[in-house]
Amino acid sequence: MKLDTILVLDLGGQYCHLIARRIREQQVYSEIIQCNVTPKEIETLNKKMNVKGLVLSGGPSSVYMKNSPKIDSRILDLNIPILGLCYGHQLIAYLSHGRVNRGKKREYGITYVTLDKPVGVLKNLNQREKVWMSHEDMVFELPEEYEILAHSDSCPIAAYRHKKRQIYGLQWHPEVIHTDNGTQILKNYIFDICNCQANWKTEEFVEKTIKEIKEIIGNKKAISALSGGIDSSLATLLASKAIGKNVNAVFVDHGFMREGEVDFVKEVFKELNVKLTLINAKKRFFKALRGIGDPENKRIIIGREFIAVFEEVARNIKAEYLIQGTIYPDRIESGIRNNSEKIKTHHNVAGIPSKIDFKGIVEPLKDLYKDEVRKIAETLELPRKIVWRQPFPGPGLAVRVTGEVTEEKVDLVRKADKIVEEEIDKSGIKRKLWQYFAVLIDTKSTGVKGDSRAYGYTVAIRAVESKEAMTASFAKIEYDVLEIMSTRITNELPSVTRVVFDITHKPPATIEWE
Repeated sequence: MKLDTILVLDLGGQYCHLIARRIREQQVYSEIIQCNVTPKEIETLNKKMNVKGLVLSGGPSSVYMKNSPKIDSRILDLNIPILGLCYGHQLIAYLSHGRVNRGKKREYGITYVTLDKPVGVLKNLNQREKVWMSHEDMVFELPEEYEILAHSDSCPIAAYRHKKRQIYGLQWHPEVIHTDNGTQILKNYIFDICNCQANWKTEEFVEKTIKEIKEIIGNKKAISALSGGIDSSLATLLASKAIGKNVNAVFVDHGFMREGEVDFVKEVFKELNVKLTLINAKKRFFKALRGIGDPENKRIIIGREFIAVFEEVARNIKAEYLIQGTIYPDRIESGIRNNSEKIKTHHNVAGIPSKIDFKGIVEPLKDLYKDEVRKIAETLELPRKIVWRQPFPGPGLAVRVTGEVTEEKVDLVRKADKIVEEEIDKSGIKRKLWQYFAVLIDTKSTGVKGDSRAYGYTVAIRAVESKEAMTASFAKIEYDVLEIMSTRITNELPSVTRVVFDITHKPPATIEWE
């Protein structure tokens, strides 16, 4: 059976895969393709899937930039519904001979739009809607065959449609959670405009992925880079189901782990009956990071050292492939696509050296978000203590120490992190939060301890709510809980004199500080 499918044309936006993910949430299959796809290639894709719609993603470029991503203008003439978002919205107008210019006022974050015509993708919405904008350019004029559907105070054409064909443009992002009725907008497009059937299930992902791992690795051996988190654990389990005992999970203790992490990993993977190798590489990693304060350099060095350790293990057991639990937010923030901006290097993506000894790196979860990973892990009955663990960065506490990494600093942030985790657990708000942790800031400040002057470190507490980590809101934790954390940290860690709470959303911040 061919699946009803919506293709997402990648124009370099940070939320490109989030669009695809939101479509899959409605049990409709979506696939991301490069924006230089031709009408002929779309016709070819239609032979193996029912292509019911095209979404043009956002992107960081201006339509007037020399090398900005464009689509083949003939795609607008296909008899397939099209929805342009942000840059995609501007691009459709530009290719249709409308006018796009830099606005007098930028719109970043929450914006209110007024609906002039609540039809098509805007059906069943309020006259005034709270949406998420992120743009400088905007559409100022449309050709005669288009009509305006919505505007904001700064943006005269925030939404439009073609008068005769199913072509729509929105300046805002319905795919992010900050747009109140974003899901309704996408449902209108998926089901009313594109007439899709909800016939895609996550179980198909498991079958497809196991088959792909078998085809790539065959009867060769592989090692799986295991961190103890849900992503690497699920990738390891899928590999185990695909190639059995030919996969060896390798856990590298680089010295930047959470409290009790090694014992936790040993216990869990003994239950799963997966072959496990533990490597103590603390001295190696601390030595490699000596004198390094720049966060990008830290991530690159950690990625290099990880690969070096994995290569040594692989040579010993004659493994030819490396399996990683890389998920999509890791890849998009590392700028892995042609037109996307790099935000920060992830040790397991752009931190990987260009030359490696492995025949190949297999990333079975590379197009998934964290909540999708959890859903699949639950269907495979991974232990809940793994499934619902909060995310932890691959470089570990090394990127929760700003500036140079030392054993003293890592020990401090590890203890502070444990206090934050314990108090969040006690407060009963754990399941509401995406992530919560401590950061040791490379800035000292004056305090008073025991009636004497103290000059010590500052610890920042970070807690966020999110669904997929591409966007996040800082958590509104009660002051009583924050007070207990602060008191415990300054009392139990003599060299800490100040505790602060991070109240920044993502964007503009990232979840981790480095």
